[in-house]
Amino acid sequence: MKRKDILLALLVVTAWGVNFIAIKVGLLVLPPLLLGALRFLLAVVPIIFFLPRPPVAWKWLLTLGLCINVGQFAFLFYGMKVGMPAGLASLVLQSQAFFTLFFAIAWFHESWCWNHIAGLLIAVGGMSVIGMNQDGNMTMAGFVFTLAAAVSWGLGNVVMRRTTLNLPPFSMLSLAVWASAVAIVPLFILSYCVEGIASWRTAYQNFDGVTLCAVLYLSYIATLGGYGLWGRLMSRYPATVVAPWALLVPIVGMSSASFFLGETFSLWQGLGSLGVMAGLLVHVFGQRWKL
Repeated sequence: MKRKDILLALLVVTAWGVNFIAIKVGLLVLPPLLLGALRFLLAVVPIIFFLPRPPVAWKWLLTLGLCINVGQFAFLFYGMKVGMPAGLASLVLQSQAFFTLFFAIAWFHESWCWNHIAGLLIAVGGMSVIGMNQDGNMTMAGFVFTLAAAVSWGLGNVVMRRTTLNLPPFSMLSLAVWASAVAIVPLFILSYCVEGIASWRTAYQNFDGVTLCAVLYLSYIATLGGYGLWGRLMSRYPATVVAPWALLVPIVGMSSASFFLGETFSLWQGLGSLGVMAGLLVHVFGQRWKL
């Protein structure tokens, strides 16, 4: 990669890592589903009027939006609301790589490689250590919701692959924006049914400049900026060159959560985190290593 593109990759990784801080800040005032709806509303309007709809069938666009935006962020935001620390959330969410593999095997009949199995076993061991060691800064409900978000993201990745299969090149930003548009109405309806009008009224009364900055960051920096630059890199280089940069997101997420939010991790959570990262590294790079 060229030096300027390496800087862009680092910029995206940083934006996505700090994204978890913005979520925590937003959740101090806004209920989870309403925060998700506002995130996508601001990310879509008005830019959607200047971007053509991507050349994909409506059924796949709707499915993609429901999986990767509604499912992933509804579960993630709820998980972080009910006790998942921002730093650990940034790590556990990366288990989407393994769920993506599961769905790809089931849907596209892809085959396992030794590094996939080894990486999965190592990461599962790390996840188990994290899940079994709750020291007051993480709840089991938060952990399970975050895993559910990873499942939704993994399914969304496979849907995206099916969506873009055999299509000519097009703007990934347009796909991100139109898939985000799909999420707005379902998230508002879910928020109305689950969280209620009373929570909206309370959020409105307590809404302040800090909360606004958090929502704007989620909408414009993490969503539009992040996915726009990521799509630009993916269009210039093979996925095998660009995708591994995402492994830096948990490092940025955990370090920034420690610095900005004062989050701490127990010894066992730290060891489990190292296990998950080791599993991800084996999963991504294992085939390049000589046995």
